[in-house]
Parts: sequence; structure tokens; C-alpha cells
Amino acid sequence: MPDPTGGDELEPDDFPVHAERNELKTQDGEKIAEAKTKQLAENIAQRLNEQAHREEEDRWSA
Repeated sequence: MPDPTGGDELEPDDFPVHAERNELKTQDGEKIAEAKTKQLAENIAQRLNEQAHREEEDRWSA
């Protein structure tokens, strides 16, 4: 979800992100980035989702 204050940060409810062709999109279908290739977009989405998952686990374990 876009930050109403103009920031460009992803929020927890934007996850999981997914790749659609060479675009990265939030779970609501909002385009958040574009990669050079489909494979790169898929790799970026996977890494973002893994990082978000780790951060969520850290919040629960703290």
C-alpha cells in the first residue's frame, strides 16, 4: 500500500509480492518495480518475501 506521506516503503500487508512477467507486484496487484527480465523479477520477489517472513518471525520471537 502506498505511503500517504509520499514514502516508498513496502508495508507488511503488501506481502507476499509476486512477479508478473518482468514486473513486481504486491498481493493486491499494485506494480512496485520492474526488472530487466522475468527471471530476475522472480528472484527479487522470492528474496523480498523471504526477508519479510524473517522479519515477521523476529517480531514474534522478540
